[in-house]
Amino acid sequence: MKDKAGLAAHAPHHAAGVPRSAEEQAKLEHAFRELFERMITFNQTLGVQVVSVDPAAPRIRFDMRPELVGHFLYDRLHGGVISAVLDATGGFALMCAIGEKHKNESAEQVLLRFARMGTIDLRVDFLRPGKGEHFIASARVSRLGGRIGSTQMTLENDAGTLIATGSAAYVIS
Repeated sequence: MKDKAGLAAHAPHHAAGVPRSAEEQAKLEHAFRELFERMITFNQTLGVQVVSVDPAAPRIRFDMRPELVGHFLYDRLHGGVISAVLDATGGFALMCAIGEKHKNESAEQVLLRFARMGTIDLRVDFLRPGKGEHFIASARVSRLGGRIGSTQMTLENDAGTLIATGSAAYVIS
């Protein structure tokens, strides 16, 4: 039996306490990219691409496009785009952290953990106008509990100027 993502409903058992192999880790990282860039279709609309799946420094990137402009006179990012990207980046950081926390599980088992993940609180501070050719969003996990995860996020433009910061909480189980 498979779920919406095409994953087996009951993942094969991975030996408890044994870290996943390099091959299995590569499979997980590929699955993270697929899930984040292709299967979450709103992320396609935003044009986000995974730059780093490192749990200590997860990052995503997106290019400025006319569809993302909020103020047509000044050609700057819409605030909703900034909020959505920071939210997505916080969720992505938690995915990476959960993968690291459960490094004894197979890629398939880790992916099943995201079935009920969702944002429960989001705060965004808009610091400067969203001007740039491209943008980099990064996040760090400030707390990874059994049911709730918290993150701190930043958005910078291609010149390294800090555009916005955010903090969020997510249900993770």
